[in-house]
Amino acid sequence: MGLALRGLRGEARPARRAVLLALRALSAALVVFLLVEPAVELLQTARVRNRFAILVDGSRSMNFPVERDGDPRARAAGRFLAAHRAELERRSDRVDLEWYAFGGDVAPADPAELARGSPGHAGRTDVLGALEAVASGAGGSTRKLAGALVVSDGADNAALADGLAPEARARLRALGVPVNAVAVGRGAPKDLAVERLAVDEFAFVRNTVTVEATLRARGFSDEEVRVVLRREGTVVASSTVKLERGKDRYTVPLSFAPDQTGTFVFTVAAPVFPGEAVVENNQRSFVLRVIRDRVRVLLVAGRPSWDVRFLRGLLRQDPNVDLVSFFILRTNTDDPGPQQDLSLIPFPVPEIFGEQLRTFDAVVFVNFAYAPYRGLEIERFLPNLREYVRNGGALAMVGGEQSFGDGGYGATPLAEILPVAPLDGSHMAEGAVRAHLTTEGRRHPVTSLAPGDAANEAAWGALPPVTAVNLTRAIGPDQGATVLVDAPAVSVDGRPAPLVAAREVGQGRTLAVATDASWRWGFVAAESGQGNRGYLRFWNSALRWLVKDPSLAPLQVEPDAPAVEPGAPVGLSVSARRPDWKPAAGERVQAELVAENGRSVARGEAVAGEDGTAHLELTPPGPGAYKIVARRPDGAPPATAAVAVRGAGPEDADAAPRPELLSAVAEATGGAFSALPGGGLPDLRLADPEVVEIGRRKAVPIWDRAWYLVALAAALGAEWVLRRRWGYW
Repeated sequence: MGLALRGLRGEARPARRAVLLALRALSAALVVFLLVEPAVELLQTARVRNRFAILVDGSRSMNFPVERDGDPRARAAGRFLAAHRAELERRSDRVDLEWYAFGGDVAPADPAELARGSPGHAGRTDVLGALEAVASGAGGSTRKLAGALVVSDGADNAALADGLAPEARARLRALGVPVNAVAVGRGAPKDLAVERLAVDEFAFVRNTVTVEATLRARGFSDEEVRVVLRREGTVVASSTVKLERGKDRYTVPLSFAPDQTGTFVFTVAAPVFPGEAVVENNQRSFVLRVIRDRVRVLLVAGRPSWDVRFLRGLLRQDPNVDLVSFFILRTNTDDPGPQQDLSLIPFPVPEIFGEQLRTFDAVVFVNFAYAPYRGLEIERFLPNLREYVRNGGALAMVGGEQSFGDGGYGATPLAEILPVAPLDGSHMAEGAVRAHLTTEGRRHPVTSLAPGDAANEAAWGALPPVTAVNLTRAIGPDQGATVLVDAPAVSVDGRPAPLVAAREVGQGRTLAVATDASWRWGFVAAESGQGNRGYLRFWNSALRWLVKDPSLAPLQVEPDAPAVEPGAPVGLSVSARRPDWKPAAGERVQAELVAENGRSVARGEAVAGEDGTAHLELTPPGPGAYKIVARRPDGAPPATAAVAVRGAGPEDADAAPRPELLSAVAEATGGAFSALPGGGLPDLRLADPEVVEIGRRKAVPIWDRAWYLVALAAALGAEWVLRRRWGYW
């Protein structure tokens, strides 16, 4: 080509130059074509018939009317499918139709059954979950999805409950197919509902708790609504809300101060008005565990001592203990005198043992003599202390030369609740005395210094001996008393003297530590290299047992979930231990549900397994708050818990359709949208079918045709002739 251009530089006529260059270029192209030997590859292909899924909402919200006083949404959806079924099936020449019903799950369905518009029954609506399940082959198909048609009211209460958030939008686009939607329903029916509650899982006793209830009102204006908070039937707080036209959500704070510990069911309820679409959602229950902010302990000591110092230091350092302590100056041989002379500061007996006594979780007497108080105010308040324990309080009496019988308690009301019998006029047995763990004490939580029987006995055997023991008599187990640790070297009535004993008294508990030298288990043990873990573990466990820490109860019951949906059974786990604290394997336990009015509404029993745990289910008669009471055949104190059965599930909480959500889903995936009533079948969008190879490949050469050579010869010949005629030779 370069030589051709050079040879034509002197040509004054452009037309001749262009013709000769074109012929030379054509010749060059034909030469290159013949040299590369091109070929055509033939491939046999076909278009795959993909799937088109039709998903029909079968949740309970489809039972609400399409519009106020209209037909149910399920019936409207059925009429729509019946009217357009033939039109949908005509698309079967391009795709395979698959019919599904969905709620919380998705399942294949008969199109004829869907067209009948049967009432919905599913307890949830999960549009995105249903689409993902179908796209992944929920019906067992391995072919790809070409598109989907969703017929629903859009009342999603799963991934799309808060609208089309970025994460949900990304999951929809990941489907890779258009989602077409038909919204069923418009206009929310008249309804008042407790939509949600904001409250912590636990609260502190005697501290104010605020429950924030969100009230949703549709179809109301200018009404006053009184919202109440009930604890197992008793109203503990209330608030009145003025409904306004155009506003459908209200935040209602309800505050109260729980006065006792435990697990309780609370219910927030609003009144039911005539014409409401759903009455079950006018109340909502929740379980609240009320715990101690800090364990309040009253420590009364007869005089300063090593035992008082170590015990007081332990309690003061515990962040969970609020300690109030008094040191009394009188001994058991002193005569009664003026009240103000009996303590370092005036001892407020009427306040402490009167109106303020119930504010303490435990009372501890350490080497405290009663004898000097005969005839004084405290004597009149000892019956109060006895009743305080019987009504759920705790009392610990620690020994010393001014305690138990030496302190004059044998003839007082406290003798009726102590776990040992004080021997008036007795003396302390002095000398090195080692503690011995009794059979009952091997597994009792108070005396559990190490896990396992052998390890626990070894831990007690390694403790240093105490230097003195108060002489007391053991009380029989028929009175709820148990000797956990005794002193084999000291005998009372031919039996080892009790060293540590515990007792259940009515609803309360008492503990006796018949020595004022337990400090040696910490200080002397630490000095010898053992550490003070045994001392700390003993007193921490003793305090937890006294105040009835739930984790230390011999019988415990716990629901599988704090709240269950309407119609669902309540699953329970009951854990039982024997008096020796071994797992009560093979023991039959009973459980019942008790309604707010105190009536038992469901009962059941089961046999505990090897670990002492039994599982059972109780079916409540209906929504509400229920106390769970578990019992064992031996008549031991029952265990209690609480559970809430919701009056309305997610489907009943909000009766309003959400066509805007379905429209957003269709827009995000490139699908079409229409709404009922009034709308028809939208112009369905489908993804293009996939093209796949179904036969052999074949390469057909196209360079070996004679006319390519003829064309090359013609081009060269034409150029030669023209060059001769125009004088270029």
